[in-house]
Amino acid sequence: MRLAVNIDHIATLRNARNEFEPDPVAAALLAEKSGAAGIVCHLREDRRHIRDIDLKRLREAVTTKLDLEMAMTPEMQHIALQTKPELITLVPEKREELTTEGGFNITGHFNTLIEFLKPFKAAGIESSIFIEPDKNSIDLAATAEADLVELHTGTYALKTNDDDRALELERIREAASYAKSLGLKVVAGHGLNYLNIAPFREITEIEEVSIGHAIIARAVLTGLDEAVRELLKIIQ
Repeated sequence: MRLAVNIDHIATLRNARNEFEPDPVAAALLAEKSGAAGIVCHLREDRRHIRDIDLKRLREAVTTKLDLEMAMTPEMQHIALQTKPELITLVPEKREELTTEGGFNITGHFNTLIEFLKPFKAAGIESSIFIEPDKNSIDLAATAEADLVELHTGTYALKTNDDDRALELERIREAASYAKSLGLKVVAGHGLNYLNIAPFREITEIEEVSIGHAIIARAVLTGLDEAVRELLKIIQ
């Protein structure tokens, strides 16, 4: 299983003082050096963490894989096509939320989604959709010709009862298997950390996990290199 590191919260810390450090690009390069298979960033409408100049510099610097998380808007489509990340991931976005809440509403936006993804395919940019782990959402992602699905693991992460957690994990396992059977690549993310990630090693259909907050929080105490390597030891 591969690890993609989300460096949004490096930018959050920098923006708290509106200065220049810590630098999200430096963090991305260190994460790659420490074994990350990809770098994730979310360019939000309000630019609350990653900014346009960060994205430009990340594109110039990242040598593994750059995954641009984005809302399904004309502005973001234009920026992504100009930037040319290896992968774009469509996520829901609400201005008032602290972090992404739940999967992309693929049912409600399906017709728009089909047309939205076409330019990316033409440009050779892979597309992923951040969805709830259910068969209907997976069917629609496959029909829209997405290359990947990222299964939302936030519900699993919030479970405090072992039985409830096991049930949600099984739902994710079944969804991953189903998506793989349709020819989709499968990744997972949201709320995963050093304590709850281990069971995902057994879900072989999940190729990669995307983790940000937990790694950056650990890095405050241990350094980013150690935080990334420690997570990799758990998942590998």
